[in-house]
Amino acid sequence: MTKTERTLITAALPYANGPLHIGHLAGCYLPADLYARFKRLAGEHVLFICGSDEHGVPITISADKEGVTPQVIVDRFHAMNKASFERLGISFDYYARTSSPVHRKTAQQFFLALYNGGFLVPREEPQLYDEEAKMFLPDRYVEGTCPVCSNPNARGDQCENCGTYLDQTELIDPRSKVTGSKPVIRPAKHWYFALSRFQTELEEYIESHAEDWKDNVLQAARSWLKAGLADRPITRDLSWGVPVPLEGAEGKVLYVWFDAPIGYVSATKEALAGRAGNVPAGEEDWRVWWQDNGTKWIAFLGKDNIVFHTIMFPAMLLAHNKSEKDHRYIIPANVPANEWMNLEGQKLSKSRGWTVELHEIIERYPVDVIRYAFATMLPEQKDSDFVWREFQARANNELADIFGNFANRVLTFAKRSFDNKIMGNRNELDPEGKALLDSFGEKAKEIADSYERFRLRDATAATMDLARSANKYFNDAAPWKLIKDNKDEAGKVIRSCLEALRALAVYFAPITPEASQTILATLGHSFTEETWANAHEPKLHGQTELGDGTILFPKIEDETVAGEVLRLEKMAASVASAPAAPALKPTATASANGLISIDDFKKIQLRTAKVLEAERVPKSKKLVKLQISLGQEKRQIVAGIGQKYLPEDLIGKTIVVVANLQPAKLMGHDSNGMLLAVNDENGVVALVTSAGEAAEGLEVR
Repeated sequence: MTKTERTLITAALPYANGPLHIGHLAGCYLPADLYARFKRLAGEHVLFICGSDEHGVPITISADKEGVTPQVIVDRFHAMNKASFERLGISFDYYARTSSPVHRKTAQQFFLALYNGGFLVPREEPQLYDEEAKMFLPDRYVEGTCPVCSNPNARGDQCENCGTYLDQTELIDPRSKVTGSKPVIRPAKHWYFALSRFQTELEEYIESHAEDWKDNVLQAARSWLKAGLADRPITRDLSWGVPVPLEGAEGKVLYVWFDAPIGYVSATKEALAGRAGNVPAGEEDWRVWWQDNGTKWIAFLGKDNIVFHTIMFPAMLLAHNKSEKDHRYIIPANVPANEWMNLEGQKLSKSRGWTVELHEIIERYPVDVIRYAFATMLPEQKDSDFVWREFQARANNELADIFGNFANRVLTFAKRSFDNKIMGNRNELDPEGKALLDSFGEKAKEIADSYERFRLRDATAATMDLARSANKYFNDAAPWKLIKDNKDEAGKVIRSCLEALRALAVYFAPITPEASQTILATLGHSFTEETWANAHEPKLHGQTELGDGTILFPKIEDETVAGEVLRLEKMAASVASAPAAPALKPTATASANGLISIDDFKKIQLRTAKVLEAERVPKSKKLVKLQISLGQEKRQIVAGIGQKYLPEDLIGKTIVVVANLQPAKLMGHDSNGMLLAVNDENGVVALVTSAGEAAEGLEVR
């Protein structure tokens, strides 16, 4: 087991604009808690930090819709999500808020350090201005017609119809969501973070972890680096957020992508001001956790946050280190991001009503059942699927029938046959029982290795295997037969079983903390005597009166699960039947679950095409005009790939295009087709290109 002086664990700050759902739990927060609880049992000094991300335009829009202040919105969802975490046993040492005074001061200090170090560069750029409201408009305060697909309700940052990431000035016929008027373009001053300067350092950082980081994390980071890093704006015109601490920057705040990760640092300051967690004397200074090489920082998050924790925030920290060389921040030692969790074969979607929110599932099921079931289906290497029938099977067939059954059988037998007491002393074990405990010790080392490598599903499965072996020992020893002829030997068997139950309570503690606490209390024992390494050693005191037994894991009935599926289907149907704005020029008819028929798909003509010429569209940051060859035909298409590809790098590439798309005019330029690209939440990652030397004009199937 790897030892460090201390382990700092962070979980991505959830956005305080709505309730959390099961995808959040599986993607980030349960994995982080499993690891934190294990590390504490392993004897590490642990600080586990999280908090609410409370700034940004979506929150101000929600506030505007309700006619309340943004503070009302974040207060509501901070309280709701914090309560959900607490009820689920997510053991944060501190849960902060980015609207706190400490965070505001910390983020501003961080900004000034980078500004004084020359890493924040002011630029003037065109931005939409509402003359009636007398304000520059943030991206999501603008709507207009998408220049790519002609959707009339595209936002100023992205068209949700075609997925294209936009600059607000690219919108056709833009309109302000504040007054409904048509905004004008005015120059606006903003500060850009010089991210491009850290290309080489970040490449070296990522490749230094090629052997110990998860492949999905490495590939996501590498794709950004391969495309080349561009400087990024870190300020925007908005009233809600951390004010930019410079003269002449009134009405500007820090972009939420810049301000939110600094929340880890400000949360640590607040935590240690109150001596959170098991921080020993001498480690109360927040700098020990952020600026000492004896600290190992593990950053848990979902896949949508990979780029911010492997590229953006590390670059910010490196810039700070260059600006203030006497206070050097550490950067993540590991970023064990998970993939997505789907729901009953479909992607989770609040807008489609296809979701299960945390506060709801907590109301209906025991916490340990939720934790165990989700621990068995974490999306560690690829997307996983939450299915209610599997949830029931994990709860009933494993948690109840194996771990719970062993506890019930042993405690019931001890109560009935040995006056509800622990017999003998800790050295009086059945030989096979002693061998069982010794095997626990060896297996615990393997489980610890799985935790250290962030293979938490494997750790969970191996822990349940310990309970299986305990059941087998009980069955093979058959104390109900042995007691008829030799009560002393039967007593040794039951003592061995009680010691095994105590050890299981320790090994299961990261996964089922409530049941583990209940078991130890029933045995008259506590965690103060336990560590991961010594849990297999006998510790129970003879003649201790056993507490009242209880059913640890009640079973889930078939009709309960059937009701969950029905509830989900009704909710999705209700959302689907609600009035919605019709999409402009639909090209295919989708079913209620978003699927199209094979006949609809056959209407789409995909062809290979060779890029003959490429040039940027004037006054656009993203649009590139391409002259392409489809074999017997040449065409012009316009594509929003200018922030990831230089025009000269595109010439000669064989790409894939939609060849039968209706013509469109983008910023005055004709576009006859659409190229295919792989997108993530930040835009184009890579073009879809032909393998090998395929000729242009070939059909793609």
